[in-house]
Amino acid sequence: MFERTRTVVAVAMLTVATYATAVEMNGGHPDTYVVRKGDTLWDISARFLQKPWLWPEIWQANPQVKNPHLIYPGDVLSLAYLDRVVAQPGPRQEAPISGVPLEQVEPFLKQLSVVDEVKSLPYVVNLEDNRLRATTGQTAYVRGLENAQVGQRFAVVRPTVQYALPKPTEDLNARGDTTPGSGNLWKTFIVPSKRNQTLGYELAQINVGTVTRVQSGNVEVTSLVLQGQVDGREVRAGDRLVPVEARPYDLQFVPHVPAAQTADLDVRVLAVADTFTSGGPRDVIAISAGSVNGVDNGTVFSLWRQGRHVAHRMDYPNSSRMDDSLTSGAGRVTLPDEYAAHAMVFRTFENVSYALVMEGVKPVKVGYSALHPDTR
Repeated sequence: MFERTRTVVAVAMLTVATYATAVEMNGGHPDTYVVRKGDTLWDISARFLQKPWLWPEIWQANPQVKNPHLIYPGDVLSLAYLDRVVAQPGPRQEAPISGVPLEQVEPFLKQLSVVDEVKSLPYVVNLEDNRLRATTGQTAYVRGLENAQVGQRFAVVRPTVQYALPKPTEDLNARGDTTPGSGNLWKTFIVPSKRNQTLGYELAQINVGTVTRVQSGNVEVTSLVLQGQVDGREVRAGDRLVPVEARPYDLQFVPHVPAAQTADLDVRVLAVADTFTSGGPRDVIAISAGSVNGVDNGTVFSLWRQGRHVAHRMDYPNSSRMDDSLTSGAGRVTLPDEYAAHAMVFRTFENVSYALVMEGVKPVKVGYSALHPDTR
């Protein structure tokens, strides 16, 4: 399900001075920069800093910029080597630029989630008039909501994929079981992971409903009237239910380096939004680390293609070995890892996180490693 979103992190200010020795500047920058509609802090920082994820340090060195998430198009940001930045306000005719444009990441903030297991969740057992599919205004009959109350709201969700290592993703059927053979493809192009772990199950929201009748007497189901269809999707038997959350996500994001406890963890790209195996800047990826690993919203990783093992044609000109192997061996030469891009986490679950690919030099693919952003 893992839908695409293309977005960026927010705009704010940018300058030097106090952090001139700590933050490396790119050459040839102007003395000032006028914030434009559509700018983001990451993009502005990437133009003038060699490490754009360090912008929070610059902001902290310039307290006159009260809130980096309330920078407006038309504001003038000083880039001169002075003791402090002068942020001259613009005309304030447009809305401020927020941390992440919520309308662009809404599918991942509101319609997708990752849980540890799905078998215990309440499920739709049948639909009004024995329909095969149901939509807004119709009734779904649910098992497993014995303690529900009339008026209580639930999101109807559908298990889509299982995230795990060494197989990054496996498709799920209507019962929430993995589809046999769906994970076999990955082993042909992903360097084997050191981890062997089920990381979670992705749930895609289908609809939202309100309880209108609870179990009683001979009635063994709870009635749920559907009221909030998502992207034309229809509810079917086997879909699961979770409580509606008020706002289980952040509205602003401050990029920062990973916690120390992730240093020795084998973190991989599990999926790329709306594509089969690869994506680029402004695409969303899922990675195999979450809150239990110290990952939180704003954590920045660099993404790397693991070094392959190629046939040594000079010494073995008649070798029949494949030229790009995932493992080393006689007659092969090991190549170095290759940097692909940086990504920033914007939604974190226990063992899985969603992240934005911010900028890079080559496509990001499933199976790539996620390392500290300063890794060379």
